Amino acid sequence: MLVVDDSILMRTILTDVINVPGEIAVIGTAKNGIEAVEMIKKLAPDVVTMDIEMPKMDGITAVRTIMKEKPTPVIMLSALTQQGARETMTALSAGAFDFVPKPSGSISLDIDKVREPLLAKIRAACRVDRDKLQSSPTADLPEKQKPKRANAVKAKKLVVIGSSTGGPGALERVLTRLPGDLKAGILVVQHMPAGFTRSLAERLNRISEIDIKEAEEGDTILEGRALIAPGNYHMLIRKGLSQLITLNQEPPVHAVRPAVDITMKSAAKVYGDNIVGVILTGMGSDGAFGLKEIKDIGGRTIACDQKTSVIFGMPKAAIELGCVDRVVPLDDIANEIVGMLRGY
Repeated sequence: MLVVDDSILMRTILTDVINVPGEIAVIGTAKNGIEAVEMIKKLAPDVVTMDIEMPKMDGITAVRTIMKEKPTPVIMLSALTQQGARETMTALSAGAFDFVPKPSGSISLDIDKVREPLLAKIRAACRVDRDKLQSSPTADLPEKQKPKRANAVKAKKLVVIGSSTGGPGALERVLTRLPGDLKAGILVVQHMPAGFTRSLAERLNRISEIDIKEAEEGDTILEGRALIAPGNYHMLIRKGLSQLITLNQEPPVHAVRPAVDITMKSAAKVYGDNIVGVILTGMGSDGAFGLKEIKDIGGRTIACDQKTSVIFGMPKAAIELGCVDRVVPLDDIANEIVGMLRGY
């Protein structure tokens, strides 16, 4: 492990939090991005924790440099602010593996509050194929021109996409390839803490032809629009004259909220066979049983293949359950969605 933070106090605290005798050891620390890049070349750590705001070279620039010169899994430590959320999305697009929010700002003396999720992400990062670590091909895309739309059309068909670790980059590569005139609504469930999903939606909206926003209570599902479940809320569909979004904070499922299974099962009840379910990269098995309900009711299902999944846990669980129609590379998923909606 390499710990990168401009505060000597945070470097010391993080070292104490991360060290697990016989399993995880911090082999070095750095106070800015320049030092981090040099130490990665010298020490070849398995994983790096990276602060964002640092002198000389910030964390985002450091991630971009690392991915070009010596790809290494980087876990960002992010501030729980709107600015911190935007910077985190940029870091993930630059190639960072994942992130953990600092509980109390830049100097979080209580960083041990997030010790368990941090250690879980470090363990997962140790297993990742470094060839899959790269900047998103959409990272430097200019803002997309949205197609002119007629009056909003309520969606009669639906796409539900679930993702976790590695998901923000995967979602970029799927959603930015969908046409703006897509004749379906889209629901996205990305495992992410509260405060970060809005920045994810805003970033994806800027570089996509479809409209993308963080879901709100009472949103209508419209053609050509994607709604992203807000962090810490399950997202369901309330059936009626209009298919409206409803949010709740019922107990986590698979230890996560939002949960992909919750949204997919709700969608299957409302849309029946007019639905395409998609599982992207992520740890665990969330989404497998939801995908099975979609398949059982006559909908179509897609899973990202092992070669292009940063973490193959969620797609693998769905495949092993026998509920996946097509297993395809990440960059082919958008075309597969369009084909399934058209019935080929």
